[in-house]
Amino acid sequence: MRKIIYSIGCLFLLSSTSFAQKKGKTNYWQQEVDYTMDIDMDVKKYQYKGKQKLVYTNNSPDVLDKVFYHLYFNAFQPNSQMDARLHTIEDPDGRMVNKTGTKEEPKVESRIAKLNPDEIGYIKVNSLKQNGKKVSYETVGTILEVTLHKPIQPGQKATFEMDFDAQVPVQIRRSGRNSKEGVALSMTQWYPKMAEYDFEGWHTPPYIAREFHGVWGDFDVTLHIDKSYTVGGTGRLQNPQEVGHGYEDKSKKLKLPKGKKLTWNFKGENIHDFAWAADPEYIHDIYKMKNGIDLHFLYKKTLAENYLENWKKLQPKTAELMNYFSENIGQYPYKQYSVLQGGDGGMEYAQCTLITGKRSWGSLFGVTAHELAHTWFQFLLATNESKHPWMDEGFTTYISNKATNDILGKGEVNPHKGSYRGYSYLVSTGKEEPLSTHADRYNTNFAYGVGSYSKGNIFLSQLEYIIGAENVAKALKKYFSDFSFKHPTPNDIKRSAEKVSGIHLDWYLNEWTQTNHRIDYGVKSINNKEVTLERIGEMPMPIDVEVTYADGTTQSFYIPLEIMRGHKATNATLLKDWGWAYPTYTFETAKPVKSVQIDKSGLMADVDVNNNVLVIE
Repeated sequence: MRKIIYSIGCLFLLSSTSFAQKKGKTNYWQQEVDYTMDIDMDVKKYQYKGKQKLVYTNNSPDVLDKVFYHLYFNAFQPNSQMDARLHTIEDPDGRMVNKTGTKEEPKVESRIAKLNPDEIGYIKVNSLKQNGKKVSYETVGTILEVTLHKPIQPGQKATFEMDFDAQVPVQIRRSGRNSKEGVALSMTQWYPKMAEYDFEGWHTPPYIAREFHGVWGDFDVTLHIDKSYTVGGTGRLQNPQEVGHGYEDKSKKLKLPKGKKLTWNFKGENIHDFAWAADPEYIHDIYKMKNGIDLHFLYKKTLAENYLENWKKLQPKTAELMNYFSENIGQYPYKQYSVLQGGDGGMEYAQCTLITGKRSWGSLFGVTAHELAHTWFQFLLATNESKHPWMDEGFTTYISNKATNDILGKGEVNPHKGSYRGYSYLVSTGKEEPLSTHADRYNTNFAYGVGSYSKGNIFLSQLEYIIGAENVAKALKKYFSDFSFKHPTPNDIKRSAEKVSGIHLDWYLNEWTQTNHRIDYGVKSINNKEVTLERIGEMPMPIDVEVTYADGTTQSFYIPLEIMRGHKATNATLLKDWGWAYPTYTFETAKPVKSVQIDKSGLMADVDVNNNVLVIE
């Protein structure tokens, strides 16, 4: 059945949703999955047995005769495609390789290639049924290809029941056991996960250590694990009095069962992923926000005293971050969020993040700000991270920079200066690739990282230059209002910005994300009262100009770009539009000119600022 997603203006409205097709209104649709999983973990062998029941709703207009699952843990095996990529990319991720050789002849070795059979990761599907009847399937690397015995018609549901065995790999990238900081289990992308099917078709890339894409739905996960382990992650714990570990209501009596294991039951509604971490040495703190959201912090009690102090200091600041993002993008709609020590750096997941814990205060706050911001950019606004990594990483960088600047009182006029420096350096190396490049297909990790984080950030900060900061702020809220709990595409953020500003932005989305066109404007000449500017780079832009006259006074001018069909609100003197095909632009002033400066704000990502100022001696 098709369902209508209701407004999330009410704080905790969490209906399990898909989207109707209403003639004359919208043709948007998305699939729905509801998982019920029972997991029995052996913490000594790092293996677990799983039973999964998955109810799949085909909200598409298409008949499906196949479905596909991701089996991410299979990437952590010698000769996997993830392993192969470490041998061929020129700058492999340092966490995934061992450095050997000499200073003169350095070498790197894939850590995956060195894994023994009891160290690899795997998910082995033992049986799979569709509506009670066995189906045929084949495991191809990190993808399970399933041929259905009966096609799923539009609007129909199908129930899949699976038994599987799995082994947690040695911690190499994101998921794994026994991290460098001693966290026993970082369990991310750990279960057979239904691949997304949308208007573009199936999304089944092999796992090469990049990002993810998932189907919205409900999760009911039961975990049986050694009673000494504290567990945290996605969802709300349903049986706190039966597990304790800091979750229980202290006013009620604990009902701990006998035996070596505890049973934990977590439920998460209207999410598209489920992650957890567990360790016998976790401290578990709960910070209760005034709006009813519980923030959970799980970190190892064996951390040095300075790190433990940082984790305590982090808790009220995380609440401030939560409020900042809710106020400036849209209200966080769930009742809990967890910050977990684990993994190999920082990575966002459903209602939680895994971060390393041995950090200075600035680093711990910074990584938490970034990963928490991902709750909005990729989780609630569930873009396809593999195809559009600049949207989740770049937008997250943008809003977390602003939050950090505000909450820590840094007072920076442009908190994104680091991104501009990074982008300029990338351009200078000649290794830049279009942001439309699939995350797995970048030639270098360097180009992927700077492009996704820095150039993606500049998409929004530079948009402030084009349509005004107030309109960008409004556009983010409209983007959230229109596309939260959906899978927005690049065109959706562009349309949100167009609708609030009235400015046409198709040219901007195309030039900045689908090409390597550079912005380079210069002041060509000053002739008494006549100023001539030139466009040197391929990418056009509107231009802010500040003129200093011979008498020492100044005047600001604004030159709209013709294809914008409008302009931002400004106090500057408005000049005639500049058509992008004209390489030069000349205007007259009222008085003799001493000097001219282009873009005093520094928000335009001009690759050569040396020609942005001309002074008449």
